[in-house]
Amino acid sequence: MSRRCELTGKAVQTGNLVSHSNHKTRTRFLPNLVNVSLISDSLKRSVRLRIAAAALRSVEHRGGLDAFLLKAREAELSVDALRLKREIAKKTVEVQAQA
Repeated sequence: MSRRCELTGKAVQTGNLVSHSNHKTRTRFLPNLVNVSLISDSLKRSVRLRIAAAALRSVEHRGGLDAFLLKAREAELSVDALRLKREIAKKTVEVQAQA
């Protein structure tokens, strides 16, 4: 399991810890990943994802998982999230065609 957010693509970064004496030590900065179950309104089911805490706030700000995925760029999404985005887009087109 990689240390990468499935929605935003946020991943591990590297850098230096710099002391007061300017001594540099290499380190890794890990993203704050959490396992969450988000509910898709159009699919009417919950989806388990491993996302960053900042991405969770972004999902809530944009109005839910469906709205977030429909606006997200495909290059940032994981394979599972991309598959989910296509399912949601397909379902919204079906619902709009029926209305």
